[in-house]
Amino acid sequence: MKDHSRLSEVFNEDEQRVNWHDETLWWIRQKRDKAANMLPEWELLRENASQIKHHTLSNLANYLEQFESKALANGITVHWAANAVEHNEIVLSILNRNGIDQIVKSKSMLTEECHLNAFLESNGVGVVDSDLGERIVQLAEEPPSHIVLPCIHKKKEEIGELFHKHLGTAHGEADPQVLTEAARQDLRSVFLTRRAALTGVNFAVAETGEIVICTNEGNADMGVHLADIHIASMGIEKIIPKRKDLGIFLRLLARSATGQPITTYSSHFKTPRLGQEMHMILVDNGRSRQLGREEFRNSLKCIRCGACMNTCPVYRRSGGHSYQYTISGPIGSILAPNLDMQKHADLPFASTLCGSCTNVCPVKIDIHNQLYQWRQVLVAAGKTTATKRWGMKIASTLFAYPALFGAAGKLGRSLMKITPYLFKNRLNPWYHQREMPAPPEQSFREWYKKQRNNKD
Repeated sequence: MKDHSRLSEVFNEDEQRVNWHDETLWWIRQKRDKAANMLPEWELLRENASQIKHHTLSNLANYLEQFESKALANGITVHWAANAVEHNEIVLSILNRNGIDQIVKSKSMLTEECHLNAFLESNGVGVVDSDLGERIVQLAEEPPSHIVLPCIHKKKEEIGELFHKHLGTAHGEADPQVLTEAARQDLRSVFLTRRAALTGVNFAVAETGEIVICTNEGNADMGVHLADIHIASMGIEKIIPKRKDLGIFLRLLARSATGQPITTYSSHFKTPRLGQEMHMILVDNGRSRQLGREEFRNSLKCIRCGACMNTCPVYRRSGGHSYQYTISGPIGSILAPNLDMQKHADLPFASTLCGSCTNVCPVKIDIHNQLYQWRQVLVAAGKTTATKRWGMKIASTLFAYPALFGAAGKLGRSLMKITPYLFKNRLNPWYHQREMPAPPEQSFREWYKKQRNNKD
């Protein structure tokens, strides 16, 4: 299995793509900043959202029971799934019971987390993703690389080739408007013929038993309103206490994600229409375990805006697929080890700990601090490589003894002057993309001591 650094090297082989990916995501970060600065109460909204989420997570069991009670009263069938396997089996059982072998699906990171598409297809059920970005990566047989912008890693020319192969557009066609229209026409027949529609959930309101789905394309509405069965999959952390709380979260979500004042469609689903079935699947899949980890509990506040990815210098230049987890970037690097500590042990180290992710998070998750804490947990559990463990032991010994630290620094500077080839070679990862700095004549400690002596 390749780790993050090796997969990043694969992404970085195409320098033009990396630069474009980096610049595009930073442009979205700048749009977020402009949208946030237009609201004088922005920081107050962030603080309120963080406190609401903190309160909800502290009373999660009560709010989940309240939501279930209200949803049942609204005519919704509620299912509980402990993990991905149970979630997928519930979806399949609903479809089998109704004799359905084709569904349309709007964006749902939870179903990506559960690998629902592959499971359904292996059981004879065809799945069409109706979000344009998700449809593109589905045709490319790839997972999404971003939670809001699933195909951000692809250029329009590559999308044109995919559509030529699968949708019959002209060879070489790369006009985004033409490609979007081709996707619309292809999906229209899907919406009209699918008896079941599956959606994700952005927010679930305990007070009313309703769910809210936010899209810019209206594809969730098209699928649900034309289908006989609506299946909504949600992680248990998506609960908020009251409907009035939406006024805070909806103002934060779109501005943080894409710099919009609000998503084009913020659709409320409370009761199934006459003759329709509506199913809610509440999924744990490791969330209770994360809830029980006090130092990582705040990660469950996440509203999936992707702002931390758009600002992260590591994510922007390594690509989402290098993380090998449904949710990539800084927040994914906190969530992934919770599900599989061994498989994702490298992700908390894929960060500069610069804190930019924490600064832009709309619900004030202390992301960079949690990444640092995960490192301590992983090292203590023996989940890091021997090279990293020994490197840290040597570094800790050097830092523990000032005289030894000073001697090592002096030796290193001397060797860089006398035998530069020891550092300027392929064995030194730093040298792959950088020039080694010229060795200083003296260390800071030596300079400081000299200055103090002169002053005395």
